[in-house]
Amino acid sequence: MIVQLKGTLISKRPPLLAVDVNGVGYEVEAPLSVFDQLPAVGEPITLLTQMIVREDSQTLYGFSRESDRALFRELLKVSGVGPRLALAILSGVSGNDFALMVEAGDAQALTRLPGIGKKTAERLILEMRGRLPEQDGGGATAAAGDAASEARAALAALGYSSAEALKMVRAVANQDQPAEALIRAALKQKMSG
Repeated sequence: MIVQLKGTLISKRPPLLAVDVNGVGYEVEAPLSVFDQLPAVGEPITLLTQMIVREDSQTLYGFSRESDRALFRELLKVSGVGPRLALAILSGVSGNDFALMVEAGDAQALTRLPGIGKKTAERLILEMRGRLPEQDGGGATAAAGDAASEARAALAALGYSSAEALKMVRAVANQDQPAEALIRAALKQKMSG
């Protein structure tokens, strides 16, 4: 089993990237979140990997964080979720947000992810609630520079549940707003609604 690749980035064309490891090129499929963090072609790279061996293929899936690889592995245990759907989920939402959706039982939010219908969303909630791997940054700790995460963390610190904080921020989310503006808008909407 190949669990890590450390080498030079050869190419990157989502969802595929190639890594040269001592003269051997490895093709890796990765969620879009990995592509946001990739160095320039020709630069050194380290990826955590999960190898899936099937009758007709051997595929490597790459991740920049252990928590994403752990979530990928847990998703594969859910009936009806294969590697492609698991990759699409990780491309569409952060691990923290996915965990919040599942723990809150928010099937409607899950159906907004690519490839997930109502039945799959309900199955994800049923089979994954309470057994999700711990994500980087935890529920109350925000990822640096992510205004929505900071706003959710602040609302959770004010006493709102993680799931409610997620819903509040989603209702007012605007990519260009700083965390403070999101918090104010979420609290204002909560008070008026």
